[in-house]
Amino acid sequence: MQNIRTYSVLLLLLAIQLLIASCGTSGRLGRSTAGTDRGKAIETGMASWYGPKFHGKLTANGEVYNMYSMTAAHRTLPFNTLVRVENLDNGESVVVRINDRGPFAKNRIIDLSKKAAEELEMTGPGTARVRLYLIRGDGAKISSTDLKTATYTVQLGSYIEEDRALQVSRKIDGSRIEKVYLEGGSAVYRIYYGVYSDRESAETARRKLDRKGYEGYVKQLQN
Repeated sequence: MQNIRTYSVLLLLLAIQLLIASCGTSGRLGRSTAGTDRGKAIETGMASWYGPKFHGKLTANGEVYNMYSMTAAHRTLPFNTLVRVENLDNGESVVVRINDRGPFAKNRIIDLSKKAAEELEMTGPGTARVRLYLIRGDGAKISSTDLKTATYTVQLGSYIEEDRALQVSRKIDGSRIEKVYLEGGSAVYRIYYGVYSDRESAETARRKLDRKGYEGYVKQLQN
């Protein structure tokens, strides 16, 4: 009987220890999955990514673009703002740093590095439905209304053949090429220069380009 009572006590003590350990573990998981640094939800829409064609070129903030870094392009958020990007199709999320301007395709809200897109499992389809959360940076001062503020660029050309667009773009430092789909499914390659928060700044850039022999016009980007 003594042995049985001793064995029962040992089982009871073991059960209590397991319960305490279980509570401690679930508490840690709860804090982790709750994501105290999840951030403030600010925007929902389509994300795209950019890679090899831009790898090694300068970003809008003057850095060299590295498609293997966790960075992204946004039209209005201040540089170095940290943003959590959640893929609404599969639940995956990553934190990226804003160091570039874009995207310039219609109805897209963020352009991710190749590495970030891989983490979100969206390199195959090319785009994904995402939600953005502000983590850290001056972007925390921006309201959802500010994110929809009109932005402008200078369009310098539109070409059916990508090779021709590349030839022209290489002559214009700071220009970029965007593939744009037209109604009916056909595509053109447009050359853009700069991103500006007001039309006056864009017009100033256009005049400077014109003096260099590059004619264009100011175009409002769609947010």
